Amino acid sequence: MKKEETLSFESAMNQLEETVQKLSTGNLPLEEMVLLYEKGQKLSQYCTELLNAFDARLDAVDAANGKIKAVEA
Repeated sequence: MKKEETLSFESAMNQLEETVQKLSTGNLPLEEMVLLYEKGQKLSQYCTELLNAFDARLDAVDAANGKIKAVEA
């Protein structure tokens, strides 16, 4: 299992935000920027996969129980 796969969604998003901030400075050696970019891509893909899995779970609940009606605030 990859390191990112053990992270919660929130932890992965925090790491992704930190990575983007570091890349935004532009004050890094090219090699470090490439490594950070790769890390960011992996974190982004991981977060997307988690969101898709959560969405599928919600769809399964909706299908099993009928559509959930909107709750008025």
